Amino acid sequence: MVDTTGEISPAVERLGDSFFQDPQGLFARLRSSAPVTPVITPEGVRVWLVTRYEDVRAALADPRLAKDWVTHMTPEDFDINVDPVQAYLDQHMLNLDPPDHTRLRRLVVKAFTPRRTAGLRPRILDITAGLVDAMADGPDETELIEAFTFPLSVTVICELIGIPVGDRESFREWSDTLLSSRGTREETRAAAVAMYEYFTHLVAERRRSPADDLLSALIAARDSGDSLTEHELLSMMFLLLVAGHETMLNLIAGGVLALLTHPAELRRLRDDPSLLPSAVEELLRYANPLNHATERFTLEPVTIGGATIPAKEWVMLATSSANRDPSRFAEADRLDVGRDAAGHVGFGHGIHYCLGAPLARIEGEIAFGALLSRFPALALAVPESSLRWRSSSLIHGLENLPVRLR
Repeated sequence: MVDTTGEISPAVERLGDSFFQDPQGLFARLRSSAPVTPVITPEGVRVWLVTRYEDVRAALADPRLAKDWVTHMTPEDFDINVDPVQAYLDQHMLNLDPPDHTRLRRLVVKAFTPRRTAGLRPRILDITAGLVDAMADGPDETELIEAFTFPLSVTVICELIGIPVGDRESFREWSDTLLSSRGTREETRAAAVAMYEYFTHLVAERRRSPADDLLSALIAARDSGDSLTEHELLSMMFLLLVAGHETMLNLIAGGVLALLTHPAELRRLRDDPSLLPSAVEELLRYANPLNHATERFTLEPVTIGGATIPAKEWVMLATSSANRDPSRFAEADRLDVGRDAAGHVGFGHGIHYCLGAPLARIEGEIAFGALLSRFPALALAVPESSLRWRSSSLIHGLENLPVRLR
């Protein structure tokens, strides 16, 4: 894979447009032929890609695979330059290890309570109803991401955090730039700086005038006298907004596409709405909006799936591939809205398991239920082959989704 001069062999897979458009094609091939293998990311970084369920799940909980690169890595360990502003925002809970991760998660849990999450259900129902009403009053064809999935996902997460309505479109632009593989370094830095400056202002405003929102609760959170620092608050806002908005937008859009291209399962779910909870779990397995977990690196040589990865190597755990592994899920490439998909790693596994999982389930059930009940003739307005997926190795999200409503 890598020759003795350290040059990347041409045989090493390079993740580009063919991967963006069909990640499962590569995953299926690698699961059978090279389940733990080096690949080159769109940014030109060499990482080890892990594709089998058993290996991915074990690695997600392996403390030898660390997240806190600021503590453990030096600039010489990187294959690319890291922008300092983006690096500052990236130092959030998801990119930390114990004991720092443990401390932060304990504080965040005090603010992001089950009661706060459950209390959002009536508001999510109202937002969803307003969006489907507007679609019903509009033309027979619409672009579903613009009309439904983006406004729903961004409104819910912004209301949870406490971001004013007029500022929400900016977050879409910043998020798209930061998660895309196509943006220039200057564009990425500009988006990171804009987000940093916005959050700095918003945190200061909430310190002066607390509100009934998650940001105010995070500012007030205390644990044995401990609290979140300014840096921790800013990076946590970045994590919550990008993760909460992007994952739900792409889960709903990708889930709708999966249902529309599996008419028997679509009809089954429409005829029996009691299947909605299991359908959401199955769509998290089958059409997960993330190709892989955020990168880890080895603290020491680690053997995974028979391959020994040296110390200080980047590792990419392909959760989306694990969810399609036939050794774990029978007929893994078949959508089954009644399947018991327990054990999928769509929300991760281990200490970094997604805190927003309960909210995602609520939002998914409401969104899919509303679309199917309100638009019984819902169908693709273009051939599936004409749809394009975003240029990101992390996010598996459609660029657009034209649909017919009636």
